[in-house]
Amino acid sequence: MGAFPGDRLKPTRAFTITGVDFAVGDALLEEGIEWSFLPPYSPHLGGLWEAGVKSCKYHLKRVMCNALYTYEELATLLIQIEACLNSRPLSPSSSDPSDLQPLTPGHFLRSVQDFWKRWAAEYVANLQGRVKWRSEQENLKPNDLVLLRDDNLPFLKWKTGRIVEVHAGKDKLVRVLTVRTTSGNTKSAISKLCKLPLDITYDVKD
Repeated sequence: MGAFPGDRLKPTRAFTITGVDFAVGDALLEEGIEWSFLPPYSPHLGGLWEAGVKSCKYHLKRVMCNALYTYEELATLLIQIEACLNSRPLSPSSSDPSDLQPLTPGHFLRSVQDFWKRWAAEYVANLQGRVKWRSEQENLKPNDLVLLRDDNLPFLKWKTGRIVEVHAGKDKLVRVLTVRTTSGNTKSAISKLCKLPLDITYDVKD
């Protein structure tokens, strides 16, 4: 394809015409992200995270120098720097001669990861018990509070919802349900739902 004729082109500065990007605002609202700005000319008020940025730059400058890295190499380097920063001591050395390992941010991260692994393996699996279809089980019903499983998302981002409608088959067994979440109503298979054990019920209002 040839170039456009010169009389059809009008040179303008980049990004002169911009529109409101509503998708960014919707994403921030859905994720619950709130902006918190520092007062002007007051970087000392953000000393905690500024110190973290300084530490990251310290390692980057001494490892990279003037070398050019690919995306994969840079990602690997940043992960190694993250591991280095998360292994820094948070407390003074203990006076106990047998206590050779100080408390680090990595200890908290491992504790959180272990908690969510056990939560998924033990608690969620117990909510979604699967038995042979030899005995009748109680169907899910409107107003039940459920957790929507999503294998492509971490556990913290699984959505909760409330059942607003059930779709029973000819055998009167429920396999598909309509669930109301913060992003609207959606249909889901019963195999992707975990009923939360709550005794409190609320009326669903349109």
